Amino acid sequence: MKAVNPVAAARTGLAAWGLAAAVLLLAGCAAPLRQGAQDGATASSWSGRLALQVQDDARQSFSAAFELRGRPEAGELRLFNPLGGTAGVLTWSPGRAVLETGGQTRQAASLEELVAQATGSPIPVTALFDWLAGIDTPVPGWKADLEQLAQGRIRAQRLAPPPLADLRVVLDR
Repeated sequence: MKAVNPVAAARTGLAAWGLAAAVLLLAGCAAPLRQGAQDGATASSWSGRLALQVQDDARQSFSAAFELRGRPEAGELRLFNPLGGTAGVLTWSPGRAVLETGGQTRQAASLEELVAQATGSPIPVTALFDWLAGIDTPVPGWKADLEQLAQGRIRAQRLAPPPLADLRVVLDR
């Protein structure tokens, strides 16, 4: 039986959390693939690839494929590794959010709270869904570039508070 390196296991867990954050941020810049009904309200689905670079002391970099379904109130985000396996699943509904990565589960009362716990910083989840719809909703500290949305390419940057982050997405067509 092969021994598990605790440092490698911790890095894998951190990468999955970082990917969850990156997907949420970048998915906010994606174009919808389809519209449908969910719980009586309009829900959407998006998929593609994303990359996140965080300019902190460790200069972290993450990338993954993703599928996002739902709306700010309820939905599901799946992250995939380069071989197509599921790296993590984030689900949320009113009053509950759950992130499952590598056999570990983390829960919170809301999507915003869970994302803030996972990343150490609040993320404008509602604005992300607006950005997906092509609505350039302003958020203090964030800049979304939707100019290439028609070509399936988006960029979002966190300018404040530090650390700075550069997020890019390429949508599946």
